[in-house]
Amino acid sequence: MEEFVHKNIQLINADSLDPSVVNEEFADLIVTSPPYNVGIEYNSNNDTLNYEDYLAFSRKWMANCYKWSKSQARFCLNIPLDKNKGGNRSVGADLTLIAQEVGWKYKSTVIWNEGNISRRTAWGSWKSASAPVVIAPVELIVVLYKDEWKKTGGTKVSDISSDEFKEWTQGVWCFNGESKKRIGHPAPFPKDLPYRCIKMFSYVDDVVLDPFSGSGTTLIVAEKTGRKSVGIEIDPTYFNLAKKRIQCEIGPLI
Repeated sequence: MEEFVHKNIQLINADSLDPSVVNEEFADLIVTSPPYNVGIEYNSNNDTLNYEDYLAFSRKWMANCYKWSKSQARFCLNIPLDKNKGGNRSVGADLTLIAQEVGWKYKSTVIWNEGNISRRTAWGSWKSASAPVVIAPVELIVVLYKDEWKKTGGTKVSDISSDEFKEWTQGVWCFNGESKKRIGHPAPFPKDLPYRCIKMFSYVDDVVLDPFSGSGTTLIVAEKTGRKSVGIEIDPTYFNLAKKRIQCEIGPLI
C-alpha cells in the first residue's frame, strides 16, 4: 500500500472495499463519485457488474466510509439518477436506500443539472404513446450524515459567502462537467462539485475523504479551501496522475 503526502493531503493507493485501509474514525466530510457501472473503461475497476453485484460493491464501500467517519460526519454522494444501459434501474433510489441500511441518515438531495451534457433523445418513441422514453440529463448529490446533523465540533469557521449560501441552498445546481481528455481520467468530476460540498458542509480545517479519488480533484479543492484531506485510489495509474496534479496545482512543499 503506497502513500503520498503533500501538505495537508494524504493519498493512499488502496482499495476502498478493504476496511483495514484506515483504522480510525477520522472523516468530517465525504465527497465522492463512485463508479456508475455503465461500462466506463477504468484500468482497475470492472464497470460492467451485474446489478446485484454492483449493489453489493456499493454496500461494502459505504459501510467502510461509515466506519471511518466521525459522529457528526456528512456524506455527499454523487450518483446517477437512473440507468438505462443494460436495463432500466433506479440507481439513485437504490444507492440511497443502501446508504441508509448501512447506517447513514438521509438529509436531502441536490439535483446537478450538468450544463454541457448531451441532450439525448429517444427518437424511437417519437409520435407514439406505445413506449415513450424519458431521459433526464441530470445527476444527484445525495446528502447524508452519520449520527448528528448539527455540527458542534471542529473549528466552527465557515468560509461560505452569503451569496453562495443563498444560491447553493436551492437544490438545483447548474455547472458544466469536466473534460476527460483534459484531465486524463475516464470519469472526472468538475471542481465546482467538491467546492460547493466542502464549503457548504464542512468547517475550515476539517478532514475530507474521497474513497474514489481518481485524478485527485476533491483533494486539490480541499487543500485550496483550507481543509485536510484523505484520498483512496485503487488504480496505480490514476494514483500517479493524482500525485502529479496535486504537485502541479498545489505547488511545492515549502
